Amino acid sequence: MTTDTPHPAPYGTPQTPRVAVRGEARIEVDPEIARLGITVSARGTDRRTALDDLTRRNTTVIDLVKSYGEAVEKLETGTFSITPELTRHGRGERIRAYHGRVHLTAELTDFTALGELTTRLADLDLTSVDGPWWALRPDSPAHGEARRQAVREAVQRAREYAQALGAELEALLELADLGAESPEPYTMAAAPAGMMRSMAYAQDAELAPALDLEPQRQTVHAAVNARFTMTPPRL
Repeated sequence: MTTDTPHPAPYGTPQTPRVAVRGEARIEVDPEIARLGITVSARGTDRRTALDDLTRRNTTVIDLVKSYGEAVEKLETGTFSITPELTRHGRGERIRAYHGRVHLTAELTDFTALGELTTRLADLDLTSVDGPWWALRPDSPAHGEARRQAVREAVQRAREYAQALGAELEALLELADLGAESPEPYTMAAAPAGMMRSMAYAQDAELAPALDLEPQRQTVHAAVNARFTMTPPRL
């Protein structure tokens, strides 16, 4: 013979009422990293010329970015393409030119070097620069601080509800990230803070002046659901 263990009432009892609240926090902090999207292009009447020009310009960009040393935390090559352009008129598959592109991403932590590097990249032949995109690292302390503030806000809100009834909080029953029980797909869209493009065919003898870039403050959001028990209210 087995006996079923009674489940606790989902909404509490008159002797042990429950209170459910949501705690949220939003804090603004300075960014920790800045990303630049770099596209190197080349065009030639034959494949070898386009590849040679693309390789040379790609090497120039990589050497320039790496010359900033520890200011650059990461440099990655994304996609590479070489595409033939067909003539618009005439029969047959006649190739008019070849277009080549290489996409790179640079991640900087020293914002004092960011403006100078950005303009120097934009001053190169057939090189486009997108960004910067300001961000925090995934393990930034700002995320933990936002979560702690959200928990404190939940406790304070629950305590205020209990005090309004002449009661006090007794125990925490549950604490969960918002959406943890029914998660939804998370998507993040990057919004560029600025954009510069250079399609010059000749570099100036002098370096382009450094661009003054102001870091964009980052908003960190955290939200939790919390359930507590409280003493019987004095109604």
